[in-house]
Amino acid sequence: MRLTVVSDAWTPQVNGVVRTLTTTVAQLQARGHVIQTITPDRFFSVPCPTYPEIRLALTTPRRVGVMIAEFHPEAVHIATEGPLGWLARNWCLKRGVPFTTSFHTRFPDYVAARTGLSPAWLWRWLVRFHGAARHILVATPRLAEELHGHGLAATRLWSRGVDLAQFNPGVPPPAAYAGLAHPIMLSVGRVAVEKNIASFLDAKVAGTKVVVGDGPALAAMRARYKDVVFLGSLQGAALAAAYAGADVFVFPSLTDTFGLVMIEALASGVPVAGFPIAGPLDVIGAEGSGVVPGFDARVGAVDDDLATAIAAALMTNRADCAAYAANFRWEVCVDQFLAGLADIEGPIDLTPV
Repeated sequence: MRLTVVSDAWTPQVNGVVRTLTTTVAQLQARGHVIQTITPDRFFSVPCPTYPEIRLALTTPRRVGVMIAEFHPEAVHIATEGPLGWLARNWCLKRGVPFTTSFHTRFPDYVAARTGLSPAWLWRWLVRFHGAARHILVATPRLAEELHGHGLAATRLWSRGVDLAQFNPGVPPPAAYAGLAHPIMLSVGRVAVEKNIASFLDAKVAGTKVVVGDGPALAAMRARYKDVVFLGSLQGAALAAAYAGADVFVFPSLTDTFGLVMIEALASGVPVAGFPIAGPLDVIGAEGSGVVPGFDARVGAVDDDLATAIAAALMTNRADCAAYAANFRWEVCVDQFLAGLADIEGPIDLTPV
């Protein structure tokens, strides 16, 4: 299949959306599919206000349309609701070309966290964008139910996976952990207000708190929390070591749609602690024993009090965490992605209009 993937989130950004998209594209190519990516690195771009890691492509509808038309795709997937996503969406609608989208980020909740404004108006914008898609790919059934409540019913499941070769309990801990008081409590993600990291750093627990990630709140967090170890952004082997050397992974976010970092931690043999909301509930479940049928060992804990969740998660067997994470395979996720394209794949009419 010849597939066009349009995304405003792409390398060198480091986040779960980019890892999901780049891994999916790589696995599709390994299966023999021919993929065109229309991403900000192919255009002049400017940093997104308050989120400079995201580059906003500056281009024209004609250029995006020509790129798609000259590639002659059999299917089009629009991954994000940014400038490139809207241009591709409008091109497809103008020509009657069916396309799929994916819902990765709760932008309305992010805006509310940063500004205090109601997220309702941004939801209207998102509903308009995704409402034109043949299918909307979502990471969890819970997220599908949420979108249904906003009138977006055409959802298909596209779950998440983990690279078990990279993330596993056998990875040696990093040198930065030497001499730190245990338990070592790790959080990985963008250091920004919408990630609710302060609730983790304010939790009254013994041990050492470690934060991996970069973001607009990093300098302020470093100045405020002198006893926290901030390692900045890590990738590859360094990130895998940071996971494997921790005693518990703490996921304080209240706005994420899934939380890929949780299954990376579990694959590393590290239990997860979080709040009982979407994300943690979709990965470790209300009772902390996961969401995979037939799996009944504890892999973490959720609680309205994060310190309580951390204490419970620390009682978990690390081998059980790694065994549970083996259920999240990228091969299955790619199969789901292809299933979402199955009834739109075919020749696209590229006649000028």
